[in-house]
Amino acid sequence: IKIDTTNILFICGGAFVGLDKIISERTGATSLGFGASVKKQEVEESLNKFENIQPQDLIKYGMIPEFVGRLPIVATLDSLDEHALERILVEPKNAITKQYIQLFKMDGIDLSFEPEAITAVAQKAIELKTGARGLRTILEERMLDVMYSCHFEENIKQITITADFINKKSKAKIIKFRDTKLKEKKKTA
Repeated sequence: IKIDTTNILFICGGAFVGLDKIISERTGATSLGFGASVKKQEVEESLNKFENIQPQDLIKYGMIPEFVGRLPIVATLDSLDEHALERILVEPKNAITKQYIQLFKMDGIDLSFEPEAITAVAQKAIELKTGARGLRTILEERMLDVMYSCHFEENIKQITITADFINKKSKAKIIKFRDTKLKEKKKTA
């Protein structure tokens, strides 16, 4: 089947691991030797190389020329910083922290995240180089035990997630009802 691709817009996205080396070979940029320009961070160096990307780099990377010809604009994106990752955790309508708060609310438990805990999750994502996708993985890994144990413990009123909990230095802060009658009143309210 032949398809006319004249009016089709192609959008490609990805990490393109190894493409920076191809660009370095073409531009003659070196990171070793007497004439090398030393940069503070390896990431900055990679991002700067991608600004100089040419169609021949994509072809050498393994894409066929006919496909590369359909990519008239190549834009590079910077990595998300800690502040952006923190915003992703709390600001969107369906943010992962809001989802957990609602899940716990269904069991009558008030869940809260300390600002330092949000920062700790963002820092872990940067450390693991997983970006925004890693935020869910980090939180799910830490929240699994809390979700499981809250079903077996009675009279839990509130759970607070701390930075120490995210960093595996302590347990989550759990506040329990003193009297089971108080819990019954809350369930009926």
